[in-house]
Amino acid sequence: MTDPWLSVIGLNEDGLPGLSPAARQALDSAELVFGGPRHLALAEVGERGQPWPQPFDLAPVLAQRGKRVAVLASGDPFWFGAGGSLAAKLPPQEWRCFAQTSTFSLLAARLGWRLEATDCLGLHASPLEQLLPRLAPGRQLITLLRDGAAVEQLAQWLTREGWGASQLWVMESVGGPRERCRMLRADTAAEALAADPAQAPVTVGLLAQGGSALPQVPGRPDAWYAHDGQITKAPVRALTLSALAPRRGERLWDLGSGSGSVAVEWCLAGGTAVSVEQHAQRVANIHTNAARFGLQKSLQVVHGSSADALPQLQLPTPQAVFVGGGFDAALFAALRQHMPAGCRLVVNAVTLETQALLVQLQGELGGKLLKLELSSAVPLGRMRSWQAARPLLQWSWQA
Repeated sequence: MTDPWLSVIGLNEDGLPGLSPAARQALDSAELVFGGPRHLALAEVGERGQPWPQPFDLAPVLAQRGKRVAVLASGDPFWFGAGGSLAAKLPPQEWRCFAQTSTFSLLAARLGWRLEATDCLGLHASPLEQLLPRLAPGRQLITLLRDGAAVEQLAQWLTREGWGASQLWVMESVGGPRERCRMLRADTAAEALAADPAQAPVTVGLLAQGGSALPQVPGRPDAWYAHDGQITKAPVRALTLSALAPRRGERLWDLGSGSGSVAVEWCLAGGTAVSVEQHAQRVANIHTNAARFGLQKSLQVVHGSSADALPQLQLPTPQAVFVGGGFDAALFAALRQHMPAGCRLVVNAVTLETQALLVQLQGELGGKLLKLELSSAVPLGRMRSWQAARPLLQWSWQA
């Protein structure tokens, strides 16, 4: 199609005057215009305007194929906008995009921040906890928020997490005639926002100060996790993640997940995971740990035994499997039916029976065996001595 039926138009707070001639022509020629109420008002489209359904759904747009349709989004529609969702549903010849300067670029220009040195997040429909792995003293972040109330929620969350000294630049209607910016400290922002609430659309620039940053490498301290003692301890977790070798976009099956700490750190490395655990309280802990780091969309939790869960875990197939508990010959036989070629398997074992099985499998199939014997210094009367953990055997193998 040389004349696509769908136009995706970036619209900032300056409204129609900010559109390019080509974008304005596409908007004027559209029979229907989809967007949020604010965008429809800025575009002055009158009866042609079609507000997005709640909850958000692209179906009404896709149902209009053959008509001239425009979709309005903020700034750059492909940066936390509707553009990516639409492009995933349509061939490229059916749509065209008229992008404007993104909200992130506008705010960075106001603050004098290098955009390449700033983390940019869209948290208007995502948990604030996604900020946690990115916070470090002196780190700059820009985040889109749902509404004015979310600014106060952000300030309160930062304060609870120990980042109350952080500076917030609360920017309302950036790029338009109603633009306003206020600089607030997170732990004192509540009073100012209660007296003068922020108005949507709102974006916040954040300079992180005062807190303790989450380590960026595997083997994060056990204290970050909810657990009942059934957790892959930090040193072993670091070695386990090293053996699993996570890569961005890959999928992990974490069987006998315990606290889910291995799956959490896999997801923090940029992957997705499924945690399978048969004990109800541990399942609750995994959910808690996923929420702690804002990983609810990345980490799926299945309550049940590993053997029973395998049939429902087939799609999408994993690039790696970790078995932290409950490994036996029957589970391995089942895994071999479900693991695709090239899939990496890592098994940790502390019981003699399971360790003997791993020695046997390594002898038959190859792979790598690693014995871990760790000791920690603990008080002994007025002095100190070594306290040994149970020896652990780790088998790494590729299907």
